[in-house]
Amino acid sequence: MNIPIKQDKDFSHAIDKLKWVMACLRDPTQGCPWDREQDFKSIVKYTIEEAYEVADAIENGDMDELKAELGDLLLQVIYYTQMAAEDALFDFDDVAKSVADKMISRHPHVFGNINAANADAVTDIWEQQKDKELHAGGGKSGALDGVTKGLPALLRAQKLQKKAAKVNFEWQNAEDAFAKVEEEIIEFKEAAQHVDKEEEFGDLLFCLVNYGRMNGLDSEEALRKANKKFIKRFKGMEADCKKNNMDFKALSLDEMLKLWEKQK
Repeated sequence: MNIPIKQDKDFSHAIDKLKWVMACLRDPTQGCPWDREQDFKSIVKYTIEEAYEVADAIENGDMDELKAELGDLLLQVIYYTQMAAEDALFDFDDVAKSVADKMISRHPHVFGNINAANADAVTDIWEQQKDKELHAGGGKSGALDGVTKGLPALLRAQKLQKKAAKVNFEWQNAEDAFAKVEEEIIEFKEAAQHVDKEEEFGDLLFCLVNYGRMNGLDSEEALRKANKKFIKRFKGMEADCKKNNMDFKALSLDEMLKLWEKQK
């Protein structure tokens, strides 16, 4: 590959310019040494980071930031497809066609003759079509198959529980689920002095996710909001101390808690 890097080029589509930029960065003779050294596994962490930065921009309501972060996330897709094209595996157009075909298949209520009265019905149709695709490809054998291993733990727990509920492995009501939470709290307290405390803590978290799910809550989103609230209140405490010429680190816990209550 010998890409003409040092020249201006006219592109009718912005995506073609971005693909050209990545090809230049990956050029074995004229490209960037760092970009040339990367492989599929080495950039995964950046992909995950960029996805979270998109979520942060949306949460902050900053559309300029969102535009920039979406660009960074798109760059990750271009990166993977460029590396795949170099090995003659697939390219960007293959990926775009694949996802377009999947969207058509998963939305027979739009592209076919199936009716969907509401969003819940759409979700059921999506899952049915997804199961058909997995079965057709021989890729599914159990009720829990298809849940991505790389998901954040809380989100993955919720998806696993949702899958299990579809085959009726589910508490009859949320009160029963909460009773299990209380049972796990006791077991964790009893295991706190033993080596299995991490396992018991995991069981407790898993049951909390299940209780939240049965109450229509998204545990990942709930914890994101709790983190955001904690940061806001903590920074408010620090600002109060600075305003009053107080050393935050020198305060007692009781003094800190008073400042915390003020933020609430």
